[in-house]
Amino acid sequence: VSGSRSSKTFKPKKNIPEGSHQYELLKHAEATLGSGNLRQAVMLPEGEDLNEWIAVNTVDFFNQINMLYGTITEFCTEASCPVMSAGPRYEYHWADGTNIKKPIKCSAPKYIDYLMTWVQDQLDDETLFPSKIGVPFPKNFMSVAKTILKRLFRVYAHIYHQHFDSVMRLQEEAHLNTSFKHFIFFVQEFNLIDRRELAPLQELIEKLGSKDR
Repeated sequence: VSGSRSSKTFKPKKNIPEGSHQYELLKHAEATLGSGNLRQAVMLPEGEDLNEWIAVNTVDFFNQINMLYGTITEFCTEASCPVMSAGPRYEYHWADGTNIKKPIKCSAPKYIDYLMTWVQDQLDDETLFPSKIGVPFPKNFMSVAKTILKRLFRVYAHIYHQHFDSVMRLQEEAHLNTSFKHFIFFVQEFNLIDRRELAPLQELIEKLGSKDR
């Protein structure tokens, strides 16, 4: 069972077309990340379009979180995680506003499957995330991107609160911490997630930030 479920949750990698401007931006992001200075790596490159920069990074975070969650799917089951939570004080219910209008209580694997499928659909929608040069971003792009990032944060929060011991056993913690730090610095740089939403990992966020001052 876990095999079939994890392959379903493990969404195909969303590729940015090679040779496109977004691909160049992704390469730029990877190069600055390599320098080790994450605060600098998240800044908008000179002369670039903010929407495009946010779009490229959102796709990249989706792929990273997908991969990270993919490594622990066998530990995140209906039995181990009957609710989608980030510690005892935070529980998430799923609604996408179209298929599921009223928030439903569901297990973490189910919630994350809904979430990743929903994000994938947004990223594949050319009217929301245009991949062709010169095609403008829609007026509501920023609010869509904010919703995606807010929801992706919940996957990090769930992994940290419920599965960090598994991450340690797999020796993935450095990878998880770097990915999360990059994500947090990015959303802080452009004020993309409300502080209240970040509360489940507030202590960790402060710790990661203080090392970089």
